[in-house]
Amino acid sequence: MDYLFYLLLLVFLAAAGYVGWMFLKGYLTGQSPTAAIFGPRPEKRLEVVEQSNVDGRRRLVLIRRDDVEHLIMTGGPVDVVIETGIGETRRSRANGEAVEPAAQMVYQRPARAFGQAQQPTEQ
Repeated sequence: MDYLFYLLLLVFLAAAGYVGWMFLKGYLTGQSPTAAIFGPRPEKRLEVVEQSNVDGRRRLVLIRRDDVEHLIMTGGPVDVVIETGIGETRRSRANGEAVEPAAQMVYQRPARAFGQAQQPTEQ
């Protein structure tokens, strides 16, 4: 019975020593003591920049992913990406300066005037 007590005491002291060593190492290096276990927190890549209600069901959401913004309409029968690549900058190969490309439209429908709906063809 004494052997079991000393074994548990040794395991407890080893665990307490390891935790103490982690806190001391974290204090000396200036980082969180739990960084040794969990690692550093990764940089956020996705965030909601702005959102606006269109009506009772639909919502416009402007999201940013890796410094590129996307405009999305959610809540309808189908979620739609309205515009992508907002604020994306690329470097010109010739002189190395930043070039702001025009935002590309993802979904476009040709404009129709009243009465221009296509008539079904009879066969």
